[in-house]
Amino acid sequence: MLYYGRRSNAVDHLEAAMENGFNRIAVNCDVIIADGLTGADAKEIEINQEHIKLTKIGAVIADADVIISINHFKGREQTGFGGAMKNLGMGCGSRKGKLEMHSASKPKMDQEKCVSCGICIKNCPEKAITYNEKRQAQIDYGKCIGCGQCVASCHYGAARAVYDQAAEILNEKISEYTLAVLKDKQHFHISFMMNISPDCDCWDVNDQAIVPDVGITASTDPVAPDRACVDLVNAAPEIVGSIIGDKGRLEGGADKFVHVHPEVHWKDGLNHAEKIGVGTQEYQLITVK
Repeated sequence: MLYYGRRSNAVDHLEAAMENGFNRIAVNCDVIIADGLTGADAKEIEINQEHIKLTKIGAVIADADVIISINHFKGREQTGFGGAMKNLGMGCGSRKGKLEMHSASKPKMDQEKCVSCGICIKNCPEKAITYNEKRQAQIDYGKCIGCGQCVASCHYGAARAVYDQAAEILNEKISEYTLAVLKDKQHFHISFMMNISPDCDCWDVNDQAIVPDVGITASTDPVAPDRACVDLVNAAPEIVGSIIGDKGRLEGGADKFVHVHPEVHWKDGLNHAEKIGVGTQEYQLITVK
């Protein structure tokens, strides 16, 4: 994983998964961290698209014969919403792949938070990090390859990813990574529209749901269920007291995700995915009770 904290290495990540019910006892299958112990186990998949030519996918995902994605549909600050495409594209990218999607820049060092522990220096594969005259970590960008190892290894928040991509480009890069993940594979996608929070559920805190539980979508096309989920949530009544009301009056049928995150346009990702052949936004909704 790109992120620091308990998702920064496979051991802590597996412990967190176990504590939250993702284990063999509960789900009857093993939990595997696809890019290895430190996030370096990746394979390159060539796609030659507008933003990305060579993707970096977690090795276990790249080697899989079949992809079945199970997704929690919700709002998301950087992309408008998170569903199948976000889980496939961002979720299956290696640490370096996640950094490539999130940023056009390389990590930066917040020297005020540096405690001179040296763990980033030890873990940098290119020896791009050294101490300055104040014994604070500094990055030589001539050597830095943007792998994100320093971000993952720092326990003090000093090494940070620079999230400088416009939302439109981020959405389009996620679409291109999704194309790579599914390349030459059979795939199926299930999305749960339950506890639909306004922001990403990767945070340790979140706001209440914006609409009541809607249901579950399933499809062999990852684009169609994302679009169907958006349409179904926008057609659902808002929950009184949620952030929807805090953002001002919402007219009936208006786009709830744009209302919550007005600077982000979720259609960018789906339009790009459709353009490059990931799937289609056209769908037939078959209701099963």
